[in-house]
Amino acid sequence: MLPTMRKLRALCAPALALCLVNCSDTPPPVSKPAIEKSVRDVEANMVKTFAAKDAAAFAANYTSDAVMMTPGQPPMKGAAAIRAGIGAMLADPALKLDFSSDRVEVADSGELAATRGNYSLTLTNPATKKVVTDKGSYVTVFRRQPDSTWKAVLDINTSEAPPPAPAAPAAKTTKKKKGKRR
Repeated sequence: MLPTMRKLRALCAPALALCLVNCSDTPPPVSKPAIEKSVRDVEANMVKTFAAKDAAAFAANYTSDAVMMTPGQPPMKGAAAIRAGIGAMLADPALKLDFSSDRVEVADSGELAATRGNYSLTLTNPATKKVVTDKGSYVTVFRRQPDSTWKAVLDINTSEAPPPAPAAPAAKTTKKKKGKRR
């Protein structure tokens, strides 16, 4: 073999091996603690923007196709609907929301994460005009974005308050039949 070919082979073999190692289909390892911190940071931003009564900043934590479901309301589908729905709530001067997750689950793929936690919501009841506090639980699913940030894609909360009792049925009135007297 020519000396030039030996040198070329000596240089190309390690370069080829390096390319093969770096071009594998194996994704980089998922850092679940880092993802958990990122998702908790998004939730902290949600609490902060809600307290600031900034509907646009709050909705920016959601994907454009996100769905938020809250008791007694139709689902809010999309960030624009979430912004509008939350914006209406933020007009209430008594409004206060606090929530935090007590559990974060990260998918092995590192593409999805879910939080579960508790919330406390104070607001003015539109029917009675009295300030009430509601407590409950929530689950939020987050999806990693192309820029590696995290946004909520599904958000549902459920109140611990029992549903209102159904309305009592209307009393039936019976008419007495006129009959023949005996």
